[in-house]
Amino acid sequence: MRLLFITSNRLGDAVLSTSVLRHFVETRPELRITVACGPVAAPIFEAVPNLERIIRMPKQKRGGHWWHLWKSVVPHWWDVIIDLRGSATAYVLPGRKRIVLSGNDDSIHRVEQLGRLIGVTPPPQPKIWLDQKHIVEARELLPQDGRPILAVGPTANWPGKMWPAERFVELVARLRADDGLLPKAHVIVAGAPNERDAAMPVIESVTSGEITTMFGERTLLTVQACLAASDLYVGNDSGLMHMAAAAAIPTLGLFGPSKVENYGPFGAKTAFVRTDRSYDEIWSTADYRSSNSEMYDLSVGKVLFAIEGLLKREGRGG
Repeated sequence: MRLLFITSNRLGDAVLSTSVLRHFVETRPELRITVACGPVAAPIFEAVPNLERIIRMPKQKRGGHWWHLWKSVVPHWWDVIIDLRGSATAYVLPGRKRIVLSGNDDSIHRVEQLGRLIGVTPPPQPKIWLDQKHIVEARELLPQDGRPILAVGPTANWPGKMWPAERFVELVARLRADDGLLPKAHVIVAGAPNERDAAMPVIESVTSGEITTMFGERTLLTVQACLAASDLYVGNDSGLMHMAAAAAIPTLGLFGPSKVENYGPFGAKTAFVRTDRSYDEIWSTADYRSSNSEMYDLSVGKVLFAIEGLLKREGRGG
């Protein structure tokens, strides 16, 4: 029996979509799974139980990627076809059950919308499956001496969503201070391969030997294993933030020009803090073409207060 799971090009949306996949993995263990998604997101599915195949779908002219997908999967009978990209593909393939997301509902969180799509309330927590190889690699990268581990994501896919780097520097220093919430913590700084330069002020603020950086040198599953070993994640609205939330560690998302109602970190161990200006106030003047941060009115003190509340709620720190 087979399941075809068509999901996002974007990493963050793909992570959120694992809520749906988790439901079928855990309730229909007989299904052999094929995942079709963008090449950036593909690695997070490599350890999915009963995985038969990952089909990478780089965008092609005139929708050629959809033609390629159809040719790849049409020879098979599919017991379940899930299309979270709202294409016509599910309707032109041989199959028994079709679940197609027709559009986004901006009144609720994306994970809640996906739960309603499959008739599951509350929805499953997103999950990224790991294998032993990546868990071992994470152990080799991180200290095993009992020190807390602080993971930060100081970058994003648009500068407007990025909290100023100098504030991340101050935040990390205050958290790691002897009287901080995570004294002498080892620091993980991670992001996309093209984001290292933007993160350099944070990287350079931590002594060599007390930091692990990951900007494309490691697989996403190794990054996920490192996040799962962390005591706290703090970062901008990004795919990495959703990965941290899926790892079920205390995760604080920093928000400004994006809607926390739809894309906040999802899970019992998550929280968010946003700029003093509302989403609508920001977009009354913001410009997608600008390279300026729209997160300038989020103070370090406000973030620290949110972290303290999150860690106390989880029985850690403080």
